[in-house]
Amino acid sequence: MKKIVIAIDGYSACGKSTTAKLVAGILGYRYIDTGAMYRAVTLFFLDHHVSLTNPKEIARALAQINISFKVNSKNVTETYLNGLNVEGEIRKMRISEHVSNVSTIKEVRAAMVEQQRRLGKEKAVVMDGRDIGTVVFPHAELKMFMTADVLVRAIRRQRELMERKQLVDLDEVIDNILQRDKIDTTRAESPLQQADDALVMDTTHITIDEQVDEVIRLALARSIQTS
Repeated sequence: MKKIVIAIDGYSACGKSTTAKLVAGILGYRYIDTGAMYRAVTLFFLDHHVSLTNPKEIARALAQINISFKVNSKNVTETYLNGLNVEGEIRKMRISEHVSNVSTIKEVRAAMVEQQRRLGKEKAVVMDGRDIGTVVFPHAELKMFMTADVLVRAIRRQRELMERKQLVDLDEVIDNILQRDKIDTTRAESPLQQADDALVMDTTHITIDEQVDEVIRLALARSIQTS
């Protein structure tokens, strides 16, 4: 069967990353968490006090950023920023509170899109984010767009934070998700939107296993169709 690009877009906390990781593992594809890339940039900007309104500072910072992914001994893909494992740090609320604003910056998006296209050039890749099917890989063979009820998404995100020993009030998580939705869907650069040929998956009432099974089924069908 032909190797394809699987693009999974959608709102935060809909199960995109978990589904993408599992699908990639089953198919033997490479998984690229583009959200983690923007989170890593956000971490660097915050730690180095980069002004989001100063193009020169932004350009200098981007020139110093190298993001890579490595699979650990438990077969889990982790994010590295300039050689350091930052997987835990980029998942904290302080990053979640700023990542959407950093992601609106034209220069940041251009730098990340270039790297994402390079990573997916050989196909056999599962990539999730906000603009994969519309900007990064508009010709991806399979495009999914995930959505879910806000409250369900907030509960899922709060559970993830608790697993990392971060106690955050549910109302704060809801506010953060709604704010990110607004920024992601209204930004000038590559806003979050459903590609015309994307298949919508509402994950409110389905399990991760059901999500994975459906994406695998569709991927195998597309692989056969394009062979």
